[in-house]
Amino acid sequence: MDVRRATTAGLLCLALGIAIPAPAQVETEPPPAVPGAQPVTVERIRIRGAALEGNLEGNAVEREVLVILPPSYAREPERRYPVVYALHGYSIGAEQWAKEIHVPQSIEGAYGKGAREMIVVMPDSKTLHNGSMYSASITTGNFEAFIARDVVSYIDAHYRTISRRESRGLVGHSMGGYGASRIGMKHADVFGSLYIMSPCCLSPRAAGPADKLQALVDEAKTTEDLANLPFGLRTTLAVASAWSPNPKKPPLYADLPVGDLRDNVLARWAANAPLAFVDQYIQELKRYRGIAIDVGDQDGLKTDTERLHEILDTWGVEHTFEIYPGTHTSHVAIRFQEHVLPFFSRTLE
Repeated sequence: MDVRRATTAGLLCLALGIAIPAPAQVETEPPPAVPGAQPVTVERIRIRGAALEGNLEGNAVEREVLVILPPSYAREPERRYPVVYALHGYSIGAEQWAKEIHVPQSIEGAYGKGAREMIVVMPDSKTLHNGSMYSASITTGNFEAFIARDVVSYIDAHYRTISRRESRGLVGHSMGGYGASRIGMKHADVFGSLYIMSPCCLSPRAAGPADKLQALVDEAKTTEDLANLPFGLRTTLAVASAWSPNPKKPPLYADLPVGDLRDNVLARWAANAPLAFVDQYIQELKRYRGIAIDVGDQDGLKTDTERLHEILDTWGVEHTFEIYPGTHTSHVAIRFQEHVLPFFSRTLE
């Protein structure tokens, strides 16, 4: 798939209620190779999420997590490291996210160009409907707490981390950018620096094709039936599962914005929009040692991202904001090497 096709698919999803590329592997431009860059070590582990237990969708409680250890980790056994938690977007998991940002090359390249060595952690938060929204829901599981509590505590217990907020960074792209916004605002006690890349879902969502979708949901007998619905429709299922859960409505276990429930559901969705609740977390955002936001000039998410920047600017929250030449996904790997890791190198203790 070329980048333009991926971006078109993402904009289609925007019209349906969430802005992300289609599930096929997106071809992204690799960052420039750095001569002499030392190799990192990529470990694939599983972390059990206590926050995910009992979720009604049956999403895995034990989650795959990639842990990328810096070149010096094995040879300097007394050394401890800051940690960056990197959140993937909708329709992909940690493995595909790693491919899209060209791990390990991008991380090795950042260190090769002088960034401080750190541990990078990439948890998998893909769900039945392709994305958790990093939210707290009985239907999907509490992925907000999974990231901020379960993953962080596990990594601190099993790796040589500097286990304080000033040495933890949080970054995400697209749905992961939404997650970084949401979790960052609510958990400044856990993280010390924040990087938001092309965030989706910042503003209140529209109903989308809810009436058509409700008819398909009513015909479904199992969660497998729902999983076989067209990709675009499942974006709305993901939003509903995360933001309007209903334990008494199998097999979706969520309310859609139709009929008498329409206004109620849309209000619940709006309550999960960072542009709607950011004003409540200004003092928390001011605790961060650094906040960075970026988005491509050809990204359909540019307007909302600019609005987030304007709100932070109005409230005097120190941050950087950049609009760079590119689409939603075209330069994500280059940004990770050339901007994201150097940012954390500067802002983490």
